[in-house]
Amino acid sequence: MHWYKKWAGPHWRLVSAVDLGVPPENEIARRAAAYVLSHLPLMTRGPSRVAGRFRLHASVLGNPVGVCSRLGMAGDPRVQRIAQSLVTWQWPDGGWNCDSAESASHSSFYESLSTLWGLNEYLRVTSDSEIRKGVDRAAEFFLRHRLFRSCRGDAVNNPQWTKLHYPVYWHYDILQVLRVLDQAGKIRDPRTSDALDLLESKRATDGTWHPEGRFWHLGDSLAANTEVVDWGQTGPNEMITLNALRVLVSAGRIP
Repeated sequence: MHWYKKWAGPHWRLVSAVDLGVPPENEIARRAAAYVLSHLPLMTRGPSRVAGRFRLHASVLGNPVGVCSRLGMAGDPRVQRIAQSLVTWQWPDGGWNCDSAESASHSSFYESLSTLWGLNEYLRVTSDSEIRKGVDRAAEFFLRHRLFRSCRGDAVNNPQWTKLHYPVYWHYDILQVLRVLDQAGKIRDPRTSDALDLLESKRATDGTWHPEGRFWHLGDSLAANTEVVDWGQTGPNEMITLNALRVLVSAGRIP
């Protein structure tokens, strides 16, 4: 199977596995991570550069950095190289983008979120000061937008971002960005308040949260966007509820 294939390839299965807490000593997971590393693009050459900005699918590299860091593989020279390169390739506003148009000058929320997660995980186990600078710059990109708003006003950039999903994959929503900012130590920044208020407002009377959309379907694994796991399509969702509680506790919203 192709190393990346949505959502059945090892790239995505590993993201789910580490999110569910697979032990770092799990040899199957480590072999799969090594397989992904060996197939990553941009390992032998850098991304294209247009109008002074590097154009690349940064999330494709950020996810393996995060996975390998969780699996005790942060010392792998390939992981180190990718993490350091991602910081070098950041756009002036702190994020990343794959848009090759010369007019594109604003980072992509989609490309930047998984990349920030990966660098967060790498920083957690290495304490690398240069990676810390990159993490802070990327976090500031999201905070500047109050996570889901225009940087020029109160307009919501994309209504889909205000809905809750699990898993998010390469997509974006307020809960996932709150989780990543929490990991970066930014959850109590006042600019997270709008997203935290919205998250609290979605809590059901029984104390749980429900999915408001999904980016996957069960079915033939040869089809695109097909899952081998039923993550919960209706009713209370365990993973969404767990993640919502995590960020609300960290933010001081729940004792």
